[in-house]
Amino acid sequence: MRPADSDPMPLPPREPELDECCGSGCSPCIFDLHDMAMERYREALRAWRERHPEATQVESGA
Repeated sequence: MRPADSDPMPLPPREPELDECCGSGCSPCIFDLHDMAMERYREALRAWRERHPEATQVESGA
């Protein structure tokens, strides 16, 4: 198991502001890109929690 400081917990991507969307129906839209980034983040977080079960216990208050 690696120390947490050499394997930091992933951070979620910044959510775009509503005015960052141009409204012209781009494909992919900036919000679609954010959704894809959130899915990658969730996967990375899930993997990180598997590597750091002690952090999950701290998050849940156990």
